[in-house]
Amino acid sequence: MTDEARNPNDGEFAALLDFLNDTPKQLANLTCALTDSELRLPNSSGEFSVLENICHLRDLELQGYTARIRQMLAETEPTLADFDGARVAAESNYNNEQLDVALGAFQRARRENVARLQSLPEENIERTGALEGVGRITLRRLVEMMREHDEGHLDELRVLSQRLKLRGETE
Repeated sequence: MTDEARNPNDGEFAALLDFLNDTPKQLANLTCALTDSELRLPNSSGEFSVLENICHLRDLELQGYTARIRQMLAETEPTLADFDGARVAAESNYNNEQLDVALGAFQRARRENVARLQSLPEENIERTGALEGVGRITLRRLVEMMREHDEGHLDELRVLSQRLKLRGETE
């Protein structure tokens, strides 16, 4: 009997990890044609610039997801701290950072997290913790939340990149 036949969720978890593993490439593709000024251009609706999005994703990966994954694997029923992305962004000056440095740090952290998750025995995927502001979650649910968060930012970046492209064509 194959592993997939034993647990149909294995394929779902693998697909989640494939998506997470692909996010850095998608980010690189969305940003490669943008000029330095376009990367830093504030979004008219008060949302993050392209560069601010990348820096936010990096910080959440390093300070939020990496810490939570490690804690869930090392402790029984840990309390997982919230990541206040708005506070971190306000305290940082993301638009003064360099895209290649921020994207590289995100890529490395994401690659390490995905590799760690791919190597886990099946039973560890169901380990639980209490995420501040959310409640009890499994490691599988944390990975689903990572995907949902990535999807939101990728959608936002697609829209923002398209707006910048259209703006450049009309100038």
